[in-house]
Amino acid sequence: MAVSLSKGQKVDLTKTNPGLSKVIVGLGWDTNKYDGGNDFDLDASVFLLDSNGKCASDKDFVFYNQTEGGGGSVVHTGDNRTGEGAGDDEQVKVNLKDVPSAVEKVSFVITIHDAEARNQNFGQVSNAFVRIVSEDSNEELIRYDLGEDFSIETAIIVGELYRHNGEWKFSAVGSGYEGGLARIASDFGLQVG
Repeated sequence: MAVSLSKGQKVDLTKTNPGLSKVIVGLGWDTNKYDGGNDFDLDASVFLLDSNGKCASDKDFVFYNQTEGGGGSVVHTGDNRTGEGAGDDEQVKVNLKDVPSAVEKVSFVITIHDAEARNQNFGQVSNAFVRIVSEDSNEELIRYDLGEDFSIETAIIVGELYRHNGEWKFSAVGSGYEGGLARIASDFGLQVG
């Protein structure tokens, strides 16, 4: 039975699931009725952060054009350009045991591709969620439904895996940003063109 989280809640992942090392982080969403004439393309991105909350290099940014990070411990399985259908729209596989020791936190972000140019925002998105599944058993362990708290934002930090006393925990963040991916990336110490 999955643990269902609310914004701001934190939960043990490896302590309550001994032996867990390979997880799939599934991200999903639906778009509301939208007649702006453009496709609505949401993207999942991952930032591998050090103890200062920054990426050490561009290699610590995982997304549809750079699908691996952390020495292969974090793998983005590919871009979904429509969000059609039920279930996960994009997935990221994480091998917790292989995440480099310098990485303290793995932050999961959903952004809207070309949001400003297409006049799109998260007020037009519903049913957004993040879930953590054991890759070995396919059991859903944690789920966080983001709700309808967003309006003008174009990027959301949905959640974070982080180390605490040698164990991995998950935090349901749910923080929205204006300025899209570039704004979050610069907060994490990167420049995204």
